[in-house]
Amino acid sequence: MVSPGEREPPAGSAGNLAALSELDEASLLRGLRERFLRQQVYVSAAGARGGVPGRRGAGLTALPSRRQTDVGDILIALNPFQPLQLYGREVSEQYRCHDEGSLPPHIFAVADRAYHAMLGRRGARPQSQCIVISGESGAGKTESTKLLLQHIMNLCKGNSQLEQQILQVNPLLEAFGNAQTVMNDNSSRFGKYIQLRFQNNTVRGAKLSEYLLEKSRVVQQDTGERNFHIFYYMFAGLSSEEKEMYGLLDPSLYRYISGRFGTEDVAQRWKQKYQEVCNALDMVGFQEQEQVDMQAILAGVLSLGNVTFEPPESNASLKMSEASRGWLKAAAGQFGVQEEELLKCLICTMSVTRGEQIQRFHTQQQAEDARDSIAKVAYGRVFGWIVSKINELLAENVDPEVELREIGILDIFGFENFAVNRFEQLCINLANEQLQHFFNHHIFQLEQAAYREEELPWETITFNNNEPILNLLLAKPLGLLSLLDEQSAFPQATDKTFVDKLNSSFKGNLHFQPARGRVLGFSIIHYAGKVQYTAGGFLEKNRDTLPANVRGLFINSVTPLLSVLFTATISRTGTLMPHVKAKIIPEADNKFNSTRKQSAGAQFRHSLMVLMERMYSANPHFVRCIKPNSQKEPGVVDNQMLLQQLRYNGLLETIRIRRDGFSWRPSFEEFAERYGILLVKPDVSLTKERKSRLFFKYWHQEQLAKYVERLERAAVVIQKVFRGFRCRKSYLKLVAELRAQAQRQQEEAERERSRQQAMEAEAQKRISFPIPVPRKRLPRPCPHPQTAPDMPPQPPVPRPRSKLTEFTPFDNFLHPTGPRPALGTEEQTGEEAKMRQLKRGATLRWFRETQAQKVMQDDGAFPSWLHGTISRREAENLLIDKPLGCFLVRISQSRPGYTLTYRGEGRCRHYMIEMQPNARYVILGEDRAHTSLTELVRYHQTVGIQPFMEKLTVPCGQNSSESLDYEDLESLTLTPTVAAEERPHEEQPCPSGSLAGRTTLKAGAAAVLKSMWFRRSKNCQERQSLDKSKTKSSLGKERGSQRAFPRLHSSIRLAMKEIQQFSSIPLNGSCKELQSSPQR
Repeated sequence: MVSPGEREPPAGSAGNLAALSELDEASLLRGLRERFLRQQVYVSAAGARGGVPGRRGAGLTALPSRRQTDVGDILIALNPFQPLQLYGREVSEQYRCHDEGSLPPHIFAVADRAYHAMLGRRGARPQSQCIVISGESGAGKTESTKLLLQHIMNLCKGNSQLEQQILQVNPLLEAFGNAQTVMNDNSSRFGKYIQLRFQNNTVRGAKLSEYLLEKSRVVQQDTGERNFHIFYYMFAGLSSEEKEMYGLLDPSLYRYISGRFGTEDVAQRWKQKYQEVCNALDMVGFQEQEQVDMQAILAGVLSLGNVTFEPPESNASLKMSEASRGWLKAAAGQFGVQEEELLKCLICTMSVTRGEQIQRFHTQQQAEDARDSIAKVAYGRVFGWIVSKINELLAENVDPEVELREIGILDIFGFENFAVNRFEQLCINLANEQLQHFFNHHIFQLEQAAYREEELPWETITFNNNEPILNLLLAKPLGLLSLLDEQSAFPQATDKTFVDKLNSSFKGNLHFQPARGRVLGFSIIHYAGKVQYTAGGFLEKNRDTLPANVRGLFINSVTPLLSVLFTATISRTGTLMPHVKAKIIPEADNKFNSTRKQSAGAQFRHSLMVLMERMYSANPHFVRCIKPNSQKEPGVVDNQMLLQQLRYNGLLETIRIRRDGFSWRPSFEEFAERYGILLVKPDVSLTKERKSRLFFKYWHQEQLAKYVERLERAAVVIQKVFRGFRCRKSYLKLVAELRAQAQRQQEEAERERSRQQAMEAEAQKRISFPIPVPRKRLPRPCPHPQTAPDMPPQPPVPRPRSKLTEFTPFDNFLHPTGPRPALGTEEQTGEEAKMRQLKRGATLRWFRETQAQKVMQDDGAFPSWLHGTISRREAENLLIDKPLGCFLVRISQSRPGYTLTYRGEGRCRHYMIEMQPNARYVILGEDRAHTSLTELVRYHQTVGIQPFMEKLTVPCGQNSSESLDYEDLESLTLTPTVAAEERPHEEQPCPSGSLAGRTTLKAGAAAVLKSMWFRRSKNCQERQSLDKSKTKSSLGKERGSQRAFPRLHSSIRLAMKEIQQFSSIPLNGSCKELQSSPQR
């Protein structure tokens, strides 16, 4: 055991609260306040490393026995409520592989520590990690999640678009799952757990789990709150034509958004957010038709909310109001169903008894509840489908036998205590109770149990144990959620009977208080304070029923996405599981609502159980987000509010156990395996019969890791010297052998020459008559082709290039004064040449079949910056004399895709352009997707290409109209027969493979392309202008037919006209009308 107190923490850890000389509430509050006012929003609090025999945690999960846990430093993050210069690329590089204690605490340091711990570096064994972000609503948890993902993706930067796709998940989910509340303008109304899966040090995939979306917000918002962001983004970002296509009118008309919009500045910000959401959908890989169907369903949800009902007269059935007929027709068109069938689902229930169909009409309240239920379920299914689609598109593509490690990031809703707290707030606070217990279990219970097990002298530190609260909520069969499920199973049960059941079951419980007076509710004393819940609607929300026959109606919708959403089944954890479409019968639909469906509370409990199992199987790192004031103002600290959060989070006790305890507790075997090289006496036994651990202070592991790294560097030096010596020795031996072999060969040659001379002398003695020797002819000089005096000399053979440059962005330095490389002189084997030719042919077929019509301009010509399948060196030769910023786009020779070549300062850069499965174009490493290649070029003429932010300026055209470089694309507009007829006789290609024949072929193809696409001859002007108009119209029709529309677009337009006639409003509200809508 290492005794405490001899050594202080590293001097660089200025933000370490464990280094405070006096540890009490006043000094802790003063330290946090001073750092916050200096815009130092991060403070290191505490951490614990070690493990004890497992025990069952309160509530959900049994811990595995004898498991070692490594808890990283606990970071306290105060929300500054303003942007700070703390998260740029320079700061991220500083915290990349930094030494612990050398830099101030930062969210990037937590990501760096988790990443290297996952890889088994810095003295830890490789293991999956999880980062738990907790705090009140509005404390900054969502922003912290973004920063963690940003730094982890920077650490594992690879040559793929997967990193950018993962980063685009957060803004996409924020739009559909976040909303404005009284506590937070961007409050997460769901929880998410992001699992990043790594193979070695490269991310190979990601998986997302979502928890408890607040669907009730779709149909009802309290004063000062808004619906989900996506509705407002659509109104601000869609054009007038798109609003007409989806059937959207002025936002002040829609009941589900309370007729509220925003100011001009807010609307402009929402418009930008909508563009970011569309880009995120494109980047992740959503198809265009899927995006259109999704927005049509959201428009249908809004239209359905405007359907109202009139009170029925005596002995009469319920009727829809006259003003709602247009809205019902619009909702039916947007959902892709029949208007009459949708109305039946709202006003009546159909059942079959003994073969007879019975129709029961709803009351007005039941019809409104059915309407709201359809809207909530439809939105919830859309959100679940988005998560499922993200998991499908970002799934890892590796061998199942390959072991993958994970880094999980938990961003869950914060603790909430509103003026009116409902079923959703109970589930949210239950999740926070479970996370608080997870924190207490690792920081206090495990560590102090290890001290007792090893019989260390230790004064027990008390903490606020919330196990009784978890038992109150989760125990079976008398926990609150179990009683709620029991009451939900009784058709005659009401919210009042549920409250009466709670009052009788929890009478005398210290953490439960009945409501006073006639208030229908109850209070629970949570770890963060007392919260009073309104019981109205508990049973309805827990049942989460869908009106009868709605599922069958939507399954048979002509909108494919809506059919998929309601064909899918729901797992025990509430996850949407899409599968193949199947027809159902009404009996099966009723069975789906009754026996197969679990309650919302049961689904949330199961999902929380799965979440805890994942977190207990990984090494945790904690980020505690603190809210400095409730007014959301920068630079303001509310001492009372700050102190309250410090108390219920147990940070004072956490810092005390951090300072006085031994947070790193490895076993003897683990310590010897990792740090045996540091032992002075290597033969010392590190095993004992009773005691099984070593105890260290929290900074000792980092120091030992540095010592090991120093020895590893020394070992590398020793290996380098020894390998150099061995290679030199082998080299000298090889040189000596070569010299000896050369000497032997020289001696043998001398002997052979002597023997030949002796034989020739002997032969001369035998000859009596001289033999005339033939006269030697002088050799004639070999004729050389006459070259012009101004012709440049023949350039040398270029250097071979690495195959890796085919698939990575690379730079080439340009030397205008030096010789240019010769083209086509690389030596290739027959197999390599054949394979290259096959790839080239496949690329050309891909371009002709899928890209030609997209790239062509309206006049049938290609843009000037598009070149054929030219090589990298040919592209560089074209740009070598061009000005800075000149560019061209060439078709790849080895893969279906393009490469953008940019003329930089003294070099050429080559950017790969990927075409995603959803037909979007992305430059490798960029965070923006484009619908066409032309749009990509136009965008980067105004916005630079990352990371050098280089703008495209001048397109590089062909060398001349006589030498086009895409004769391979000749068949795009001309068939071979027509081409042969139009080509002049003297321009027919020569069948030989000589240079003259090749030049003739190129000139002939160039003449045809020139005459077809660029320069029109005078005698064919009328015919070609007619062809041009036909081509333009056909291209317009083809492009128009490719645009995605809602399936019942015509029905939606008719419904909009009917609403317009009834209410006498314009079809599309102007921007000023949208911005001046009333706001509460």
